[in-house]
Amino acid sequence: MDTPTARWHASPRREAAPYSDGQTGEVRVPLSLFCIDERLRDVDLVLSRVEGEELLAQLRGALSASSETAFTRRPEVVR
Repeated sequence: MDTPTARWHASPRREAAPYSDGQTGEVRVPLSLFCIDERLRDVDLVLSRVEGEELLAQLRGALSASSETAFTRRPEVVR
């Protein structure tokens, strides 16, 4: 069943960069929420320092795995 939230996605805001609060250690990631291609609103994803570090490690792992997969699946030149 297709729920309205199933069509939502978030993307980093182009005009804003992630930043941290030196006092609390919070990390804020500015995002834009979309429903399909319609921009709904801007929000900040707020993470503790530990959550930010864990997310960064997971993203690095996912990016590494996807680049390795893409590299091994590229077509070979036939001569």
